[in-house]
Amino acid sequence: MARNEEKAQSMLNRFITLKNEEKKKPKERRPYLASECRDLAEADKWRQQIMREIGRKVAEIQNEGLGEHRLRDLNDEINKLIREKSHWERRIIELGGPNYTKHSAKMTDLEGNIVDVPNPSGRGPGYRYFGAAKKLPGVRELFEKPPELRKRKSRYDIYKRIDASYYGYRDDEDGVLEKVEGPAEERMRAAKLAEWEALEEIKREARRAVKSGEVASVAPAGILFEEEEDVVEEERQAAREKENEKEREFVVHVPLPDEKEIERMVVEKKKMELLSKYTSEGLLEEQTEAKAMLNIQR
Repeated sequence: MARNEEKAQSMLNRFITLKNEEKKKPKERRPYLASECRDLAEADKWRQQIMREIGRKVAEIQNEGLGEHRLRDLNDEINKLIREKSHWERRIIELGGPNYTKHSAKMTDLEGNIVDVPNPSGRGPGYRYFGAAKKLPGVRELFEKPPELRKRKSRYDIYKRIDASYYGYRDDEDGVLEKVEGPAEERMRAAKLAEWEALEEIKREARRAVKSGEVASVAPAGILFEEEEDVVEEERQAAREKENEKEREFVVHVPLPDEKEIERMVVEKKKMELLSKYTSEGLLEEQTEAKAMLNIQR
């Protein structure tokens, strides 16, 4: 049995292959301008052909071992095909076909996040990078976000945000204080109401006892009549006065000078200071002897 290569090279097989190629239509070439196409089906076919070419080149550009120059060339070719595809998509819309631009892919960074690079590296708007081309020197920096500089707030910016809530004037508007004070207010109101009812009951018992001539019953502990309250208040006042009297009591064991004596001593001291300032010691001694001889106290 002959091999496959020998079969292909045989005269009969070559004759059959040539006959089949003659029957085929000449290979169509994609129009250079999309505006030259008048048929919607033809425009869609050329768009699909461009999509297949883009897919093959995108798969090829994923290989990082191709070298920097080959990666840059492949990336340029892909961008050229993408621009051509956009022309055919606009032509399809003009011919009444669907709008494919709504579902166009967006540029992503190395982590897969969608980024907006309107005019990277000065290659014109819409230029995109694919696969290993994103890791080329000078391209990686385009996808790196610059560090955010935290601006220091000025005193004006700080005080600008201070309002009534900062000082607590709107604390009642959130409803928290109302939820806490509501039950407490009800409890206090119930306690005061119970106290008032007890007092009213005691008054009614006292009126019935006065009308019937009977002796009034003793009031419950903690509740006093008006007369009892007056007596208790008088006793408390008397106890306070006794305590004040005890505090005011002071036993003097040494005679104390009165106000006139203190005033005389102060004047005498000032007089001596003036005399010592403007007179000599000899003159002071003579003056003292003269006062002693004349029995003058001042």
